Amino acid sequence: MSSMNLEGRTKNELLYVGFNQDYGCFACGTDTGFFVCNCDPLKERFRKDFENGGIGIVEMLFKCNILALVGRGKNPRFPPNKVMIWDDYQNKCLAELEFKAEVKAVKLRRDRIVVVLENKVYIYNFADLKLVGQIDTASNPRGLCSLCPSNNVLAVPGIKAGSVHIENYDLHTTTIINAHTSGLSQLALNRDGNQLATTSEKGTLIRIFSCEDGTRLKELRRGADKADIYSLAFNADSTALCLSSDKGTIHIFGLTNAQRQQQVDKNTVNKQSSLSFMKDILPSYFSSEWSAAQFHVPEPHAICAFGSSPNSLMVVCADGTCYKYNYDIGKGECKQEWFGRFLRSDADE
Repeated sequence: MSSMNLEGRTKNELLYVGFNQDYGCFACGTDTGFFVCNCDPLKERFRKDFENGGIGIVEMLFKCNILALVGRGKNPRFPPNKVMIWDDYQNKCLAELEFKAEVKAVKLRRDRIVVVLENKVYIYNFADLKLVGQIDTASNPRGLCSLCPSNNVLAVPGIKAGSVHIENYDLHTTTIINAHTSGLSQLALNRDGNQLATTSEKGTLIRIFSCEDGTRLKELRRGADKADIYSLAFNADSTALCLSSDKGTIHIFGLTNAQRQQQVDKNTVNKQSSLSFMKDILPSYFSSEWSAAQFHVPEPHAICAFGSSPNSLMVVCADGTCYKYNYDIGKGECKQEWFGRFLRSDADE
């Protein structure tokens, strides 16, 4: 996922930040409304301020005028158990969906609305808001969910902690993957919906699976110490993966050989221990693939995603800052191209 609930985590007005489906924009929910920014160049596209309350989820539908809103904060604009379908052109709500529990996340595509509660996921037809499916999950307070924007594939936590439930609605297939022994912290589908990346609550390993049969394709290591993973995203052609964590470090992994399951490519771009050749007799730690490139940002509460220009990465932080980095996986290098601020200061008002 490439979104973050910021309620109680910041000293500013932000309650939520999240990228749209192609990572070209990001949306922010605040104590007084919401706004949407273009990523590169960094520029505010539109804003809506309410007199009476905050917005805690802002889910975009690519770059169109339709958004899904959920109220949150000390004075929610809408009840936290309702999803409001908002038309920014008409400046009003077109429809609403109400639930018996608080909404944890909403995902959109042109034909579907997916609403995530703590123990259940509801799938609706966008055109008429008809309920077309529901999935029971393990406790999911983060609202973990990944909806493929191109193919009709949905990934959510399974009933068992650490497992993932994948529905391919085009092929009418269900795949259950036992991804981790502990609970999930993040999950993300690639653009084609045929690969899934997961992390657990430990935050040390990233695993990549085939969505078709659940085969593990690759295992990557962020580090040896526990970390809270905040975001996880593939690039457009699934040759790289990025993640952010509470350590403030952004990691970039090469995935060129992810489809060659159970093979360690001698020319892998990811870093490996000098003792990896002894993987059969040493603990798995020594045969791990580490990130090919990484960099640090001052604000640890951040989400990251790949930019529109080649080999670029966007980072959006809870303190209202945004970064663009260019990277070279082969050389293991990252270079900051620009830095900007998207939160208005009192002087801007």
